[in-house]
Amino acid sequence: MTKRHGYALLAAILSVVVVLSAAIYLGAAADDGSGSVSDVARGRTSHNAAPASSGTWVGAWSASPAGAEPGTETDGLAGRSVRNVVHAAAAGTSARITLSNLYGQQPLAVTHATIAVAATANDATAADGTMRRLTFGGATTVMVPPGGQVTSDAVRVRIPHGADVLVTTFSPTPSGPVTYHPFARQLSYVAAGDHTEDTSGAPYTEQSPYWRYLTALDVLSGEASGTVVVLGDSLTDGITSTVGANHRWTDVLSDRLRASAGSGRTPRYSVVNQGISGNRILAAGPGRPADNPSGLSRFGRDVLDRTNVRAVVIDLGVNDILRNPNQVDPRTVTDGLRALVRQAHARGLRVVGATLMPFQGHRGYTEARNAVREAVNAEIRAGKVYDAVVDFDAALRDPYNPRRLRSDYDSGDHLHPSDKGYRRMGDVFDLTDLKGTAPAQL
Repeated sequence: MTKRHGYALLAAILSVVVVLSAAIYLGAAADDGSGSVSDVARGRTSHNAAPASSGTWVGAWSASPAGAEPGTETDGLAGRSVRNVVHAAAAGTSARITLSNLYGQQPLAVTHATIAVAATANDATAADGTMRRLTFGGATTVMVPPGGQVTSDAVRVRIPHGADVLVTTFSPTPSGPVTYHPFARQLSYVAAGDHTEDTSGAPYTEQSPYWRYLTALDVLSGEASGTVVVLGDSLTDGITSTVGANHRWTDVLSDRLRASAGSGRTPRYSVVNQGISGNRILAAGPGRPADNPSGLSRFGRDVLDRTNVRAVVIDLGVNDILRNPNQVDPRTVTDGLRALVRQAHARGLRVVGATLMPFQGHRGYTEARNAVREAVNAEIRAGKVYDAVVDFDAALRDPYNPRRLRSDYDSGDHLHPSDKGYRRMGDVFDLTDLKGTAPAQL
């Protein structure tokens, strides 16, 4: 190599170093995740990908895709912005989302998506300096295939624990039917046109009781080291809890874990809720894919595939008893539960299971069905199903009539708890039962 060629090569290398250094400097200076000096605070939307940072990725919120939204078969929500409101169970410095088109019959085109912290609870307005544009593989547009899902790139945004988070998507073309979670117990919002980057909630004139497309929010957390996934039915979905109040029993469990984290044997875990109202262990609803998929069929997607899962809680079985036209054999229920536990154990995950609560007074009650419930509970309490047990039955039943819920824990339908009942469920959970990974020998 001549001296001239050597100088040329050295100059080229130095040029590359300078360009890379400038890019790194500008990327670091653009947004520190605090929102204090971001482009958003100056009236522009930030779309920086997440940086390398310390912490652990955990689930901050999730909802199981439960079916195809009626009335959306032809056009989906084409030409409309969907602003989902979700409640963060863990704080973080970066975030990413998962969108599902599980029930779609054609590709779902998302041309814009954003995330922001809500200015106040139950509001479509974004807090100042928190709006971030989301990308997927570096692009602002993503095509979600029928039956598929996509996860966004991570983006820097500071998510406080317990904050409402706004995740907004816009789809310009027909893409029905919409994949949704019908019993959110949380109001979300819809606007005509593309208002994904609007910090104001003014365009969002339509309220929605559903979560649409969005199935998970993960955060890079410095306070949680793993995720607890709760698989259940309407009792976990919180179908009779106060809308917008986050009074599901899983919310109570989440708050208790955070308050006690690091003390004694209490693990530092976030909690995500994978309840579907009407869910059963063995049977699914109609359709292909099935509406309200069975616990067994969805366990891989809704539990094992969640982010950084460390423990599983199962509260299923009541609907297998109530919705069976003939008397179900209790062994059918317990065998189904054991099949779920085996899937978790294959991943080294500890499983805490709940006893089945009473339902005398409900329209589906019979003495024969109650006998099945009691037989299932006897197996659970004997330690023949789960690694550990949370006894919701003992905690919420009427001490003078154990076949029914205590009146102040009853929402009025004699099956689902009141807010007070949900709080009782969360309060009786032994947090130390979530610690450990060794599966039981069943």
